[in-house]
Amino acid sequence: MASHDAITTATAAPAAAVPEVAPVFHPTVWGDFFINYNPEPLQMSEERMTERSNQLKEKIIGLFPCSTIVEQLYLVDTLQHLSVDQHFHEQIDSTLRSTHAGEFNSSSLHDVALRFRILRQQGFWVSPDVFSKFKDEDGAFHVNVTNDPRGLLSLYNAAHLFIHGETELEESISFARRHLESMEGRLEYPLAEQVRRALHLPLPRTLKRVEALHYMSEYKQELMHNSSILEFAKLDFNLLQRLHLKELKALSRWWKNLYREVGLNYSRDRVVECYFWAYTTYYEKEYTHARMILAKIIAIIIMTDDTYDVRATLVECKQLNEAIQRWEENATSLLPEYLQKFYLKLMSTFKEFEDELKPDEKYRVAFSTKAFQILSNNYLQEAEWFHQNHKPRFNDQVKVSSVCSGGPWVCVGLLVGMSDTATKEALEWALGCTDAVRACAEVTRFMNDLASFKRGKNKNDVASSVECYISEHGVASEVAIAKIGSLIEDAWKTTNQARFELPELLLPAVQRVANITISMPFMYDDKTDAFTFSSRLEGTIKRLFVNPIDF
Repeated sequence: MASHDAITTATAAPAAAVPEVAPVFHPTVWGDFFINYNPEPLQMSEERMTERSNQLKEKIIGLFPCSTIVEQLYLVDTLQHLSVDQHFHEQIDSTLRSTHAGEFNSSSLHDVALRFRILRQQGFWVSPDVFSKFKDEDGAFHVNVTNDPRGLLSLYNAAHLFIHGETELEESISFARRHLESMEGRLEYPLAEQVRRALHLPLPRTLKRVEALHYMSEYKQELMHNSSILEFAKLDFNLLQRLHLKELKALSRWWKNLYREVGLNYSRDRVVECYFWAYTTYYEKEYTHARMILAKIIAIIIMTDDTYDVRATLVECKQLNEAIQRWEENATSLLPEYLQKFYLKLMSTFKEFEDELKPDEKYRVAFSTKAFQILSNNYLQEAEWFHQNHKPRFNDQVKVSSVCSGGPWVCVGLLVGMSDTATKEALEWALGCTDAVRACAEVTRFMNDLASFKRGKNKNDVASSVECYISEHGVASEVAIAKIGSLIEDAWKTTNQARFELPELLLPAVQRVANITISMPFMYDDKTDAFTFSSRLEGTIKRLFVNPIDF
């Protein structure tokens, strides 16, 4: 979230006045679009769509008990791939528990890898030894496997759920990738497209809703496709899109009022992109409240980050941090005039979060406040490093800048509005910034830094992790970039491992944190920062929130 990619540097202005500076970042590509947008009527009324959707849902539920284990796995995979699995939670959970407990003797690499991937993604441990049957005594895959593109694709995707120490799965990735690349030009649609996407970004690291848009057009080409499932997926997508549009309209109005009232015109105007980031965490109907709170938290992160990075002097950074640590209205006396409105708006927004929660949920906001205070302390540390012209050691830089990515606060903030998932234990785990939360922060930081390094530094910012590694170890940039890449892979292993190692009650929170991590390869694809340079997201946002699916 926190970016190293401003386009120019703001000039200093008198501390007592609202800064009259040119925007550091390009303007929003959306303007008031979502405030004013009124979608065309759909092919049928929402009431009729809901009624038809409920009929199809009952029909799909009926598919579970009368299927073989392999057919059940295909069904679960299809529902997940089309992003409608949330409607069949009980059936899928029962199916996977049964599948995990039972024997599975398939000789199909595709089927074995599919079972491995689905179970691991859902927190069920499966040993990589299940792939031994496809290898010879020396551990090399049998030759016939190299002529099975569907099996290789499944193996490639499944192996990306590796954890620390599973070198055999890392070797499986290299093996599958090499052979998929060699046959890519000879494959037919839709397998060719699925291979192309996976080689760019493996399925476990792909945004679920974006992949669903691709798969809706591909699924009808599958030999075992079910027209009822496809119709249900399209209806569900269009119904959810109408809900998301309403949320975007309300959030855009909130942001427009805040942005104008506070007057921090040097900050990134990216509320639609903030909403999109929250949406990658949870798109489901029941998480409207959580989604709106998280989008506002991400917007606050952006404004605070830009204040520390772009506008404030070191003295002002210290004043702002002291006020945030005190977290009381009379702390405004510490601040220059242009930050007083910002600070009061921060406090009132947190109060709004609390007012929106049930009495037994209000305590969650205190966790979010604490996470924000930790973030602010680390922002100040970065500011001090910059103003002192200090290049920290690599490990020190990563420790601070990972927090400054905003990832740890997002991992706490995503729980605030999440009903029963947001237990006190889950909030304490998230605030502790261990395992999957730390991994999320590291992936965010490292991918952002790689994007910044590729483009070159353009603003007053502390040295990135890439620069610190080069300086400390005296190596070429290519070596540092490779090292950062290996650390990103280590963070993915930590994320995968958290699904098995943590108590089962924490699994729903872990999965949402993993969703945030999964959004990072999309946001920083090809070492670019699509959030800051948000025209790169425009097409995706239109497909998800503006253009309905045709029947």
